[in-house]
Amino acid sequence: MASRVVMPKLTDTMEEGVLLAWKKREGDTIQAGEALAEIETDKAVMDLEAFASGILRKILVQEGATVMSGTLIGVIGEADEDITSALTDRITAAPTAGGGAKISAPPATGPAPASSRSQEGTRVPASPRAKALAAERGIDISTISGTGPGGRIVEEDVVKAQAPPPQILPAGTDQPLSQMRKAIARATTQSKAPVPHFYLTSEIDMEQAERFRDQFKQNRITHPSVTDLLIKAAALALTRHPEINVSFTGQAIRRHTHIDIGIAVGIEDGLITPVIRNCGAKSLDNISTESRTLIERARNKRLQPQEYADATFSISNLGMFDVENFIAVLIPPQAASIAVGSIRDAAIVKDGAVKAGRRMKVTLSCDHRALDGVQGAGFLKELKRILEHPSELLPSKVTP
Repeated sequence: MASRVVMPKLTDTMEEGVLLAWKKREGDTIQAGEALAEIETDKAVMDLEAFASGILRKILVQEGATVMSGTLIGVIGEADEDITSALTDRITAAPTAGGGAKISAPPATGPAPASSRSQEGTRVPASPRAKALAAERGIDISTISGTGPGGRIVEEDVVKAQAPPPQILPAGTDQPLSQMRKAIARATTQSKAPVPHFYLTSEIDMEQAERFRDQFKQNRITHPSVTDLLIKAAALALTRHPEINVSFTGQAIRRHTHIDIGIAVGIEDGLITPVIRNCGAKSLDNISTESRTLIERARNKRLQPQEYADATFSISNLGMFDVENFIAVLIPPQAASIAVGSIRDAAIVKDGAVKAGRRMKVTLSCDHRALDGVQGAGFLKELKRILEHPSELLPSKVTP
């Protein structure tokens, strides 16, 4: 029986993908598990593996094309098999990895994008392009009347629902959006518009933390970065303040079993957040080693979906760019995230005397639906205390 090869949907933010290259041609024999094509998702470049053995009978999408998740891109079958039925419907009913091909990593799971459900949680029938456009414009798709078959909402319905005001733009050259930039636009719109943010900023004395890192530099070949210290400190603070390691589900506040911290990594065409899992149970050394590996693979666009999805908390550090202070946009389901600025020389007044010091500002972004100011302040106070006493970042009686 002929097998359909579709563009998979690997994450909640992925609406479409780019077929970068076919690794097989029409008429080639394929074994299940062989790399069939290379695709670019909203976060990484990955191999699409054949789910079934046979012959690649038909290629429907050419290299370099951008297609919606669930689109039929090829058919695998036997040499003399009639594949007409497999070609009948070019769009599959369920845009997931499968039906003739599989991705080289297991797909991430999670709730459907808010824009495709009503406020009561009922699924709204809408085309993928309509959902994407509604998300980009911050429109609740459940408020739109569909004119498609069976009341299905199509792209034109979204355009009519809220026509954008005319724009007068300076002359210039338009650069097409990359898959990653499209995903960032959708995710931040879905966060900033409906999620009530509030922010708390604290200044931390980093003199002891810098001395702590200097000891590592003297005694070891590798040493933790400032971000590594932040990850471990945040994990300890979250362990002591589990009310921060939560998500707002609409009907409840979910307390997460593990502390999974995402690290924001800037790359050429956007931002990706690799996740260090179960940070509360990992040593500083383990965190440092894992973060180096993940950051390197993130910059090369080689992360698998499970390596950048479903963080319960995140850290964005722009200190290396001499940024003193900034705020981070929450990416659901996270209820909290910290933005970290540079470590700076500062004049400190203590006991009536002025002396030189080293200070760093961090800002905690919180989802007010799940957290209140007192909870956020308690967590931030504990994070500050740990970083100002960095020996706590190591197991008892262990020195660098």
